[in-house]
Amino acid sequence: MDTLQPLTERQKMILDFIKQSIRERGYPPSLREIGAHMGIKSTNGVNDHLTALERKGYLRRDSMKSRALQPTEPMERSAARAEPVSVESDSKPANEDGTLRVEVKGTVAAGGLNDLYESSRGSFAIDRALLGTPSSAEVFALEVQGDSMVDAGIHEGDTVFVRRATDAKKGDIVVARVNGTGTLKRYFPEKDQVRLQPENKKYSPIIVPRARLDQSEFAIVGVVTGLFRKI
Repeated sequence: MDTLQPLTERQKMILDFIKQSIRERGYPPSLREIGAHMGIKSTNGVNDHLTALERKGYLRRDSMKSRALQPTEPMERSAARAEPVSVESDSKPANEDGTLRVEVKGTVAAGGLNDLYESSRGSFAIDRALLGTPSSAEVFALEVQGDSMVDAGIHEGDTVFVRRATDAKKGDIVVARVNGTGTLKRYFPEKDQVRLQPENKKYSPIIVPRARLDQSEFAIVGVVTGLFRKI
């Protein structure tokens, strides 16, 4: 592991901040927290630094989880080994009456792209049968920001219930992560790309070329199974 590429000063500062967060809070920082600490306005800019740390072998990331940043062994050679961060399931087992408590994990963009899982916003007790998911499925909820899915009946301010998944069927409404940020769109895998299609003529689709797919810059986070709207 002595062949690791050297870090830039900013990369080292970000890595130290991630380690400090894990030591002091038990979990790594979000993209926005890293940006605020480093004075980086764009989450894409933060993601570029994280991608470089990952490519150089100093960091591991789970693309399915917003905060799953884990320093690797080579970086920890002069310090105590960092234990992997445990992430609790987003949904609890069904109660005897068949209800399931589903946590609202944050927001998702129905428009452009934004950071997922900003903070917990409470929870719902809901009959699992209404979600149409198997008993083993993890389910979480996100508040919708934007109007790109209005023609699918999903409006700004709605809460969508999401079954955690890494794959989806053509035409499913998914929560997807593109280059570190999230969006709510219909999923269309195509020959040389993935097309994330809005349901509002004002918006253009998000196209993820094959080259970016091969670089792990795209991941499905989950499939939408239901919706809640306040009247």
